[in-house]
Amino acid sequence: MGFFDAIKKLNIFTTYTKLTEDFYDELEERLILADMGVESSVKAVQRLRERCEEEKIGDTERAREVMREILADMLNVGDKRLILYSTPAVVLFIGVNGVGKTTTIGKIGNILKREGKSVVFAAADTFRAAAAEQLTIWAERCGADIIKQGEGADPASVVFDALNSANAKQTNVVLVDTAGRLHNKTNLMNELNKIDRVIKRECPYCSKETLLVLDATTGQNGLIQAKQFKESCGITGIVLTKLDGTAKGGIAIAIAQELGLPVKFAGVGEGMDDLRYFDADEFVKAFI
Repeated sequence: MGFFDAIKKLNIFTTYTKLTEDFYDELEERLILADMGVESSVKAVQRLRERCEEEKIGDTERAREVMREILADMLNVGDKRLILYSTPAVVLFIGVNGVGKTTTIGKIGNILKREGKSVVFAAADTFRAAAAEQLTIWAERCGADIIKQGEGADPASVVFDALNSANAKQTNVVLVDTAGRLHNKTNLMNELNKIDRVIKRECPYCSKETLLVLDATTGQNGLIQAKQFKESCGITGIVLTKLDGTAKGGIAIAIAQELGLPVKFAGVGEGMDDLRYFDADEFVKAFI
């Protein structure tokens, strides 16, 4: 199965042969249903209309290619690379429960190990009993170190230990798991801020990414989560999980357009290698 092949395609480009008003209206409706959001869908269709009029395009096959170019351009926000310019570099993972955050950390750890980097996991989700156990399994699978404490320990203390270990061993990347935080809970956001202060104190010059993990199947609810998290902490990118099980991949475009946040990774299955660096061109080819 190719990259994002499981995403349901918008077959409207084969249903219609001419660029009629019905075609444009249905395309806009399909994009909204695919969770691109009203604003982004209207913008995309308007850009398509303008391009087709300017270039005197009348057939849907050529319009399909133009639409792919437009959507890829709409996804082109921020830096899609994982910025790791220091040793250690820190990647903080945030998100609500159930989005696949711990699994995502394990898979990104596997990617980084394959790239030749040394990695340590910080099991800072100390509220969920199974979180550290799950992360330990992933550390063993991909050959990463792990720093953990007992259930109920101070998450910032776990991060402190992980950073000290990384500094001592010259470990390239520290991947920090956090509790599945409910974005409307002030105390949990305060905890995130405390972790951030520890990172700034112990590694003041390190590069730091804060990745929000979202479940693509939640659609527009994921966009709401992203908005609320962005208001509370400095998100640098998005990881979209479960894209293989949804026809609603348009959420990636909505997030890029409405929040200016790049999607950096996408999950397309349950396997160890089923998390990929996000490729906008491949995504829109599968989407359209």
